[in-house]
Amino acid sequence: LRNIMCDLLRARPVEEAAILAWPLVCGREVASRTRAADFANGCLTIEVSDPAWAAQLKSFGHRYVSGFESLLGPVVKEVKFRISR
Repeated sequence: LRNIMCDLLRARPVEEAAILAWPLVCGREVASRTRAADFANGCLTIEVSDPAWAAQLKSFGHRYVSGFESLLGPVVKEVKFRISR
């Protein structure tokens, strides 16, 4: 299943693939409390409703980048978190 998802994501434009892959990379719990908002210049921006949650997720940034690399290749270089309005 993961190989099929990789093939499907790699067939999409990079900007779209990075956003679509977020729930796969972060997992169901995190995906339910966040939203991939934007991808540009290797940086994926994730919206989070709570500042404490954003700070906690930031500490996992390198793991998320590694997860994207296994799905998409070296596309996502950084994951940033911002507080949603």
